[in-house]
Amino acid sequence: MALLSGRPTAGFVPHTDIEIATMLEFLGLESLESLFETVPKAIRLAGGLDMADGLSEFDTMAEMQRLAGANCSELICFAGAGSYDHDIPAAVRRLAGRTEFVTAYTPYQAEVAQGVLQTMFEYQTIVSRLSGLEVANASLYDGATACVEAVNLAVGATGKSGVLLSRGIHTTWRETMSTMALGTGHQLQDVSLSNGVTDWSSVSGATDVGAIVVQYPNQLGCLENVSEARALADKVGAKLVVVFDPVAAALVRSPGELGADIAVGEGQPFGTPMSLGGPYVGLFACKLENIRRVPGRIVGETVDAQGKRAYVTTLRTREQDIRREKASSNICTNQTLIAVTAAIQLAWLGTDGLRELALQSARGTRYARDLLCAIPGVEPVSSVPIVREFAIRTPVKARALVDRLADAGFLAGVPMEDDEHGLIVAVTERRTRAQIDAFASAFEKAAQ
Repeated sequence: MALLSGRPTAGFVPHTDIEIATMLEFLGLESLESLFETVPKAIRLAGGLDMADGLSEFDTMAEMQRLAGANCSELICFAGAGSYDHDIPAAVRRLAGRTEFVTAYTPYQAEVAQGVLQTMFEYQTIVSRLSGLEVANASLYDGATACVEAVNLAVGATGKSGVLLSRGIHTTWRETMSTMALGTGHQLQDVSLSNGVTDWSSVSGATDVGAIVVQYPNQLGCLENVSEARALADKVGAKLVVVFDPVAAALVRSPGELGADIAVGEGQPFGTPMSLGGPYVGLFACKLENIRRVPGRIVGETVDAQGKRAYVTTLRTREQDIRREKASSNICTNQTLIAVTAAIQLAWLGTDGLRELALQSARGTRYARDLLCAIPGVEPVSSVPIVREFAIRTPVKARALVDRLADAGFLAGVPMEDDEHGLIVAVTERRTRAQIDAFASAFEKAAQ
């Protein structure tokens, strides 16, 4: 960055020498120093900022935010359970904020909406690859909505109203499904956990089951044995719905590889801030055999009258509009802008970038878990392998601990629903070793 001293002081330099020279020539100036000569020397930085060379964009921005926030407090986030504090590149914010995307409406006229339609087609392609399934739609309102729609599809396809829900699914998602079931008449049955993962052996006498829903990794961060859920689905003739973490998908097997009929997830980690819980974007994918039951809309690729590649909205389930009594969904739209943002960030990351993001999160998670579990009175909820989130039991009630750590500058985690001493902690690539060390130190004091 070029500072008022007239020279770069960090590794991240947004302007090339040629661009700077062109700018100075246009202004009729000979140097950067002359550009800033109107600024009094008394308020200039004499030696630049005390920052290391070679800093990345995110490290540079983090340091600048630290300096800018010296007079106001912002909690360092270790919360997760469906909403995560990830980096959002400046390029993603800039591109997603273009007026062509921000002001675009539903692309009813394909001939004037090719840009948005192509972007949504690319989004669908990315979601299909992440999920390992053949078909993805153009997004849903959020992950919880996507899960409801997956259950609707499964029940509609099988003709069975029973739904087995793992208690490893996000608590708020299960609450959303319970609310929707009041209207649809679905019969929801929770399946308990043992050692942090779903105990499918506890299911007995299951009849009329149309959907089995499991989360991988689950809300406690544990890797479920999805093959057991798949075997049970085959036994009772149900569709298997897998709730997946699109970041962890860079490190673990995809839902498609695990035998899922339908995969759903939350796309918030890709370009959308936590934003007090929304708006977010729901990921939805399924096997090709279920394509005509897919909720919302699908963007397809075709050719125009001149034989050139073109994109259109295709395979919408018209029952949603004109035969409502036969519809399995009443969603006719999607989260275009947030889906576009997710597609831009995933394209920016690429395969290697997404894997590196997931690795950094997983390594930070393991490091934080080891530190916290070394504190007297703190123990892990499960011995099952984790990815980027974990659950612990604390010597004091979790809600009291969260309040104490907020006073220390940390958003400590999410208290568990059925264990007042249980706390779910998440670590993303934004958390540095110094932050994790400070968190563990504050945690030990607060846990006394």
